[in-house]
Amino acid sequence: MSASTTDFQPLQGVRILSLALNLPGPAALWRCANMGAQCHKLEPLAPGGFSADPMGLYCPDAYAQMHDKVQTLQADLKTAEGQASLHAQLAQTDVLLTSFRPSALSKLGLGWEALQQRYPRLSLVRVVGSAGELADVPGHDLTYQAKAGLVHSTALPPSLFADMAGALMASEAVLQAVLVSSRSGRGILREVGLAQAAQWLALPWHWGLTQHTGDVGGAHAGYRIYPCADGIVAVAALEPHFAQRLCEAADVLLSHPTDMRKPEIHLGVARFLATRSCTQLMQLAQEKDIPLHAMPA
Repeated sequence: MSASTTDFQPLQGVRILSLALNLPGPAALWRCANMGAQCHKLEPLAPGGFSADPMGLYCPDAYAQMHDKVQTLQADLKTAEGQASLHAQLAQTDVLLTSFRPSALSKLGLGWEALQQRYPRLSLVRVVGSAGELADVPGHDLTYQAKAGLVHSTALPPSLFADMAGALMASEAVLQAVLVSSRSGRGILREVGLAQAAQWLALPWHWGLTQHTGDVGGAHAGYRIYPCADGIVAVAALEPHFAQRLCEAADVLLSHPTDMRKPEIHLGVARFLATRSCTQLMQLAQEKDIPLHAMPA
């Protein structure tokens, strides 16, 4: 009998301590908790029992969701008492997750060399703005997306892509650290740059795939967003068999898969979709096995 998703706990028995605030670190910790890790978080002191994590202010619901399985503690790491609390936790920790700049970590006595000397089995996953020499340069999701080529107008991106991709990379780094240290008996350092996370997401754009001349950038008639009778429809009939079914439904002659780039095919598909409602199109998708999703206005 195959194990369910909830039974698959690759980080069971692994203890993680996070000092990371805002979105990427807590999102990574959330993923680790869902993989079975024992997750603890040390936040700065805050009055009245509130969180000092800015996410608790920006979006309390998101903060609550990400910390549901996390034991949260508070301490001022600039004091002797706070340092004592920190090191009491570190003595029991397998992976330390941070989002401070490296220079700030060093001031707190948490530079990699110092950690290795005191806790040789401890791994450090360090989330920074940009990995390497620019790790101390300030930035945020928007600037990382812009630098990666993902911002094309004055409209804000629809999601915090760099932050969320960085969270995925950070949880992957935790898995890497646990795997390597289980073999060597020593902790490792993994640095995750949010700028590099944005650059990874931007690769399809730089390859030309999502530019207007690319098949998933609008050049292919089966991979576009079209207006329909009462909203819009996202069509993803990219593979030849899906494209053929779409063209048959639209009564458009398709002689060869590359014809999907021809203006007359675009026009024929657009005319067909414009006369159908979202309900009709979703029914068509189910009946003809065509990948599309219609969204009412």
